[in-house]
Formats: sequence, structure tokens, C-alpha cells
Amino acid sequence: MMGYKVRAIIVAAGQGQRMDADMPKQFLNLKDKPILVHTLEKFDEVEDIDKIVVVTMGEYMDHVKNDILSMYHFKKPIMVIRGGSERQESVYRGIMSLGLDTDIVVIHDGVRPFVTGDMIQRTIDTAIEDEAAVVGVPVKDTIKEVDDDGYVIDTLYRDIMWNVQTPQTFKYDVIRGAHEFAEKHGIYGTDDAMLVERLDIPVKMVMGSYKNIKITTKEDMVVAEAFLKGDML
Repeated sequence: MMGYKVRAIIVAAGQGQRMDADMPKQFLNLKDKPILVHTLEKFDEVEDIDKIVVVTMGEYMDHVKNDILSMYHFKKPIMVIRGGSERQESVYRGIMSLGLDTDIVVIHDGVRPFVTGDMIQRTIDTAIEDEAAVVGVPVKDTIKEVDDDGYVIDTLYRDIMWNVQTPQTFKYDVIRGAHEFAEKHGIYGTDDAMLVERLDIPVKMVMGSYKNIKITTKEDMVVAEAFLKGDML
């Protein structure tokens, strides 16, 4: 895209304790290659992205460099940096590594391998127009608000509820400013868009896919394998 420098941050610093595996989930094989490789391949194919940063745990930086980046052939430059103790800190470190000439930042979970190039591109286009874009899908289930004792307080209006996914894409100054504000004021957000919302900056929802799952548990691995085999469409 002429005139815009677009960079991607792939967050791969989670320990993956819920997977109960010998290594973090992003490095587990899905079919014939690590989950992280599936994810990186999708971003490597997006023409507008000129650089990718992988944020991972310090003890796995060499693994990413030697056993992933050296073993698979990616066209774009990929930098590996050390993440923080929490996801928010890891993303912030990724943002700070990009360079001040960055215009657009695409943030994505390394364990969402079923993202598509079209989905990524639509968030980039939307962020250029509206400053902030997140991928999501309308909820299918009825959502109830429950109190601390487990009693239902309210049944929420499902038609306006969305499950939020990644990528989440922002103008560089917006997402950097949101993270700096959060750090200064001790704010923790469950996703990056939440930090932007705290600055009263509108965030545009972009239609994602119900296949764009975050692989967290062994059950998710079964579903992911089925997706790859074409058993579930």
C-alpha cells in the first residue's frame, strides 16, 4: 500500500498451561508444522506488511530463530524479541520495537493459525480509515450476566454482542499512546482494543470467521486438525 508502513506483531509468549504439553502451544505441531508457522505464513503472504515481529519468551527465542525461522522460508524480515510477564507487556515491547516510521500496527495471537490474508487486509484498510479495527464474530449463544453467587442478574441482548478475535489493527500513534496511558495509570486490558477504548477512540468491528479460533486446549487441537482435513467447514 503506497505511503503506509504496515508492521505486524505476532504474540507468541504464552506458557500454554491449559494445553498440558511439554512445550508452549504455539510450538506444537499442527498436522506437519508448528502452529506458529501456520500463523506466520498467513502474514508473510500479505503484501502490505513489510516487517513481522515475533514476541516470545526469553528461553524460546533461540528455538524460534533456529527451529522455526531457519527451517521455514519466509519472504519478509522477521524479528524475534523477548516478551513480558503478561500479554499486555509483550505487545507493548513489540510496539516499541517497530520504529517511529511505522504507520499501521497489526497485532495477532500466534495461536490463531486460521486467520486469512483477506481478514488481515480488511483490518489494515479499516485502520487506515478509522484508526482502530478489530476482528470479531456475532455471538451464537444466549449471554447471561451472573453475580458472584452464581445467580443470573440479566439476559443480555445477543444481537449486539460480538466475540472478539485478532488481528486487531491500529494506527501506530493510537496503539502506542493507548499502551503508554495504560502503563502510566496501571490499567490492564483483556485485549488491545480495550486500551484504545479507554482513550475514547472509536474501534471499528470487522467481520472475522468462526474458524479463526484461538488454540488453547487439547480440544482446540482436535478441532484445528479437523479444519485442516476439511472435516469441518
